[in-house]
Amino acid sequence: MRTRLFAIALLTIGFGNSAWSQSTPSHGGHGGASGAEGSGCINAKISRYTPEHLATVKPGSEFSFAVSGSNGPGHIHVSIKQQPVAVQIEDKDTFYLVKGKLPDDLKNTVVRISVKAKAKVSKCDADGGWLLKIAE
Repeated sequence: MRTRLFAIALLTIGFGNSAWSQSTPSHGGHGGASGAEGSGCINAKISRYTPEHLATVKPGSEFSFAVSGSNGPGHIHVSIKQQPVAVQIEDKDTFYLVKGKLPDDLKNTVVRISVKAKAKVSKCDADGGWLLKIAE
């Protein structure tokens, strides 16, 4: 009986740990990088979105966000509706502050500001963004 309880306890612990490890992967597309665990790389991360996700803004409004873990300013790319957007990138020592403006011709629509940040190791790249409502 004791051996049976011990075996059940071991199986429970074993399955509990494997379930935990499977439920905590990084989320590709949300600033993480799938498969980067244990690779020794620093994941690029996109954060501090301004204006916030789903905010309503005017055409030509400014936006900004922070990128850390990137391979440098030349490795941060921003697009809206699959069109590249010009941005200014400031080096803040531990992260890059990225600023841009929405195109003036986008009116009464919802857009996604898409961001790709390349890291030194490609499996540690970040691919993210957020939605904004543009109203006149």
